[in-house]
Amino acid sequence: MASKNRGPQRGGRNNEPDPVTRWIVIGMVSLVVVIGAIFTVVSNKSASNVALPPGVSKEDGYGMVFNPDAKSTLNIWEDFQCPSCKRFEEANGPRIYSLINEGKTKVVFHTLSFLGNESVVAGMGAGCAADQGRFLDYKNFMFTNQQEELSGTWTKPYVISMATQIGLDESKFAACLNKDKYRKWLTNVAAAGSDANINGTPTVLINGKVMESDREGVNYYTADGFNAQLVANGIN
Repeated sequence: MASKNRGPQRGGRNNEPDPVTRWIVIGMVSLVVVIGAIFTVVSNKSASNVALPPGVSKEDGYGMVFNPDAKSTLNIWEDFQCPSCKRFEEANGPRIYSLINEGKTKVVFHTLSFLGNESVVAGMGAGCAADQGRFLDYKNFMFTNQQEELSGTWTKPYVISMATQIGLDESKFAACLNKDKYRKWLTNVAAAGSDANINGTPTVLINGKVMESDREGVNYYTADGFNAQLVANGIN
């Protein structure tokens, strides 16, 4: 019998979930930045001074928040290069976006960057898209057009070249991305993930409780399984 996985997964090329161990997160947020490869966590003082995209809440782990005053909360930790995150988005994106549009649930997206510089570029792009009110459009577009992990595809010029396809002002987006405006925001998200004991992506929490993913039972990689867990936690 397969063992039960509690949420956090970083899937392989066949979308089979494989756990990302906690030391990756810890290492990622504790090393000195080396351009294009390694991340650092800024001090508490400098963290309070970093540029944050519109809609990001420090109190919510530097996540992008929708419907902040709703009674129930859905937290989603994800990496744009993560195949299991793409699988989760494909199955459940429409339901999540409907919750946002209906104002029924507070939804917080936490943009992690486990998978090297391409994840960083994609993550910074999310912040730049938020500057133009297009975070959700960008997020959906990046998962729909996800490239193979560490393929070298998601360079700044490539991501910029796609910007107009979701209605972004390309020159403004390029200026934002090229100057790494939101790089330190990503390090703060990573630090918050480490503090919250987030072990991998996607990790999904409903009202602070980690959503279960069990291949032999309820599975949040299916719309029915995901919705069943929402309903069980009072989100209809």
